[in-house]
Amino acid sequence: MDDPEFREFVEVRYADLLRTAYLLTGSRDAAQDLVHEALLKVMRHWRRVDEPMAYVRRVMVNERTSRWRRVGLRELLTSTLPERAGPDSTEPVVVRDELLTALDRLPVRMRTVLVLRYWEDLPEVAVAAAMGCSVGTVKSQAARGLARLRDVLGGPRPRMAGGLLGERA
Repeated sequence: MDDPEFREFVEVRYADLLRTAYLLTGSRDAAQDLVHEALLKVMRHWRRVDEPMAYVRRVMVNERTSRWRRVGLRELLTSTLPERAGPDSTEPVVVRDELLTALDRLPVRMRTVLVLRYWEDLPEVAVAAAMGCSVGTVKSQAARGLARLRDVLGGPRPRMAGGLLGERA
């Protein structure tokens, strides 16, 4: 299929989709795979899609959930993090890494709510639509997810865009 509109959408939105996929998966390689699979699925139905970005996000969330169910949880969780090769040179990089690590410890559904709600800055209604659940579920998952992040991160709360940890500027 050679659709100029689809091609333009991919060229303009690929970086945004990759960022969202990275936050959903925690790995650059897995994020690229997720975006590519989602775009292949969307390409088949492109002419019928009214809101492409919302549709692709929904496909990515569904695909991520399906993978998680198929593969299961194969990671070995420990109480201590592995040592890092060297200290990070800037504080924002360290804060971001800690936050991404903490996000990776959350269940897929909770992590998805936090990524779509606070990183993508989607309203609760849009998050609920993307995940196929109620607004109440989004609210409760967001509240529980933020509380877990606070517990995992402990100490002073890092300040991130959109007040991810519930702080207001």
